[in-house]
Amino acid sequence: MRPSLSTTNTTRVLAVVIATLLRAAHAADTPADAPADAPANTPANRGNDPFLHVSSAIVACPTPSGPVQTEQEWLADSHYRIERGNSCWIAGRCRLPNSYGYDKEIAESVTRRLNALNASLHWREKTSLWLTLQRRFIYIDGCVSPDFDKTRFVSELGETADVEKIIDRTTVLSPKLKARP
Repeated sequence: MRPSLSTTNTTRVLAVVIATLLRAAHAADTPADAPADAPANTPANRGNDPFLHVSSAIVACPTPSGPVQTEQEWLADSHYRIERGNSCWIAGRCRLPNSYGYDKEIAESVTRRLNALNASLHWREKTSLWLTLQRRFIYIDGCVSPDFDKTRFVSELGETADVEKIIDRTTVLSPKLKARP
């Protein structure tokens, strides 16, 4: 059976509407401080994802690159970023329609949480850490001393409000040792 003209037109209109919405959502998700004139192959924090340097006790620790992407990587990722969390919101299990919408609030909460944890874990004296917040995940990068209780730190940090998952990408490093996982 051949589709009617009205079905074909409806399909075209729907495709145009979806494309327009995706472009608008992508434009809205591009941060104001993203380098507009940066070349497409220049890595930048195009999603304006929180990237926090929270401790500096281990001087030899290399600085991670953080949440940077080229424009091509950003565009390839844009549909995923827009969609992420919609099903949770539609089901009524999440208060925001996009998981990335939580990240700025989590950055504030995690800062308070880290201050509270330092009294018992003394993590600032034993680490050089950077946190990247993306879609309710906290990525921990950096270095920890061999005597640091990483398991407890990760567990306690995971108790921060609205955090869904912690991804530990730290390396054990001391003045006498080379970096090791």
